[in-house]
Amino acid sequence: MARRAGFSGQHRGLPEIAAHHQDLESSLRLYFSAGSPTYPVRFNGYAATKVARELRVRLMEVDLTSTMTVLASVEAAFRIDYLQRCYRRERDPISRAFRDIYKVRQRYVSLEGEIFKVWVDSSIVPRSIISKLRGAFRFRHWLAHGRYLTRKSDLYGFNDVFALAQQTLHSFPFYEFDG
Repeated sequence: MARRAGFSGQHRGLPEIAAHHQDLESSLRLYFSAGSPTYPVRFNGYAATKVARELRVRLMEVDLTSTMTVLASVEAAFRIDYLQRCYRRERDPISRAFRDIYKVRQRYVSLEGEIFKVWVDSSIVPRSIISKLRGAFRFRHWLAHGRYLTRKSDLYGFNDVFALAQQTLHSFPFYEFDG
């Protein structure tokens, strides 16, 4: 087996991401409120509707970036699990399938094309979760690649993706990071 990948330990869990998201929203709401010490200077001459519109735009951007962070966390969970199963050499069908992929691809495995396929083929978890994840990751690709194309499907909001992430992390028998 090839040299093991080193885990950074810097991936964020859902509680941390949710707290950060809430802090950003609260900070923006305060910054855009008349009670903010910088409000008179920053929004001098602005109509209340323009301030409200700018706040909505900023909150939408926070929603999108936090959504991206949640999906990155979910991807990290799948990739850590993949590598742990390969390194631990367990005998369950998922670990065996992952080791077969690892022999060829090592850590450069495709999340959607290879890791998700093993999970779908294993039938341990509902296929509907994988289907929802595929849609969410298509949205993430759109975000990550500049949002320049028109979306053919719905946008995903932070709360929707966060709920999907929680469902995923509770439904999959992931191996935990063991250092």
